[in-house]
Amino acid sequence: MNAQVPLLEVQEISKYFGSVIALKDISMRVNAGQVMCLLGDNGAGKSTLIKILSGVHQPSEGHYLVEGKEVNFTSPRDALAAGIATVYQDLAMIPLLSVSRNFFLGSEPTKGWGPFRVFDLAFADSTTREELGKMGIRLRDTTQPVGTLSGGERQSVAIARAVYFGAKVLILDEPTAALGVKEAGIVLRYIAQARSRGLGVIFITHNPHHAYPIGDYFTLLNRGRSLGTFAKSEISREELTGMMAGGEALEELSHELAEFARTDEKAAATLAEVAREFGAEAEGLHVEQLPAKFTKSEQQYADQLPPTNGEGKR
Repeated sequence: MNAQVPLLEVQEISKYFGSVIALKDISMRVNAGQVMCLLGDNGAGKSTLIKILSGVHQPSEGHYLVEGKEVNFTSPRDALAAGIATVYQDLAMIPLLSVSRNFFLGSEPTKGWGPFRVFDLAFADSTTREELGKMGIRLRDTTQPVGTLSGGERQSVAIARAVYFGAKVLILDEPTAALGVKEAGIVLRYIAQARSRGLGVIFITHNPHHAYPIGDYFTLLNRGRSLGTFAKSEISREELTGMMAGGEALEELSHELAEFARTDEKAAATLAEVAREFGAEAEGLHVEQLPAKFTKSEQQYADQLPPTNGEGKR
């Protein structure tokens, strides 16, 4: 295949749901051995574009090409057959099944003959361990339930599985969402492994701090429209973050926060003054400092009480 032909490309893709414009004129491409980061905040259109790439939705307008040939996927199965594998944030793994059984889920290897065919556990375990090892993944035991794995490890199994079954393009939907720093780093390392093996990777995220270290190109979406595609050499992490948030929005937020800080300082000073006044009043309520008028009234009340006996009783 000509190295200049992208593994996957969309040209002027649009998607309408009735009168709602979900995507408008989106263009993007990913080559072999390249990570394309698709960034955007909630509502930017990332989910709609993923569903078009994976065959869930068909575009209303535009062209979808795989290795230079236009395609019209009508189901995720069509996309998978063309080598487009999507790993969603909510992984379709069964927690109680072992890692190796999840690895081969839907394509289980068997041994035996006719009605006596059974799951080939030894082959599944050895193959799973070997394929995970190629990605730099070391699990304690491939027979352990996948539900015992961390979020990053489960993502790694899904990535290795897609590679093993012939994926040419790997689409990762928010793979680092809800992961800690260490776990996110593990997933990014596996993405780098996939790129080094010649896959094209589309990394969907709303976090530019995760995207920038691993990305080669960055396509930014905002409200269903593209803000452009940039090579890493053309944009800094700060510029990427600013474009995602919107420069004007960040400037407005900065002014609002500055005003809040000034208001908060005034409020703090006012509260401190009120506290001081209450403290002074509290000091004035000690008995030894009570006004003479109050002390005289208290003595008059005591003088009106009946006399006490020798036991202190009145």
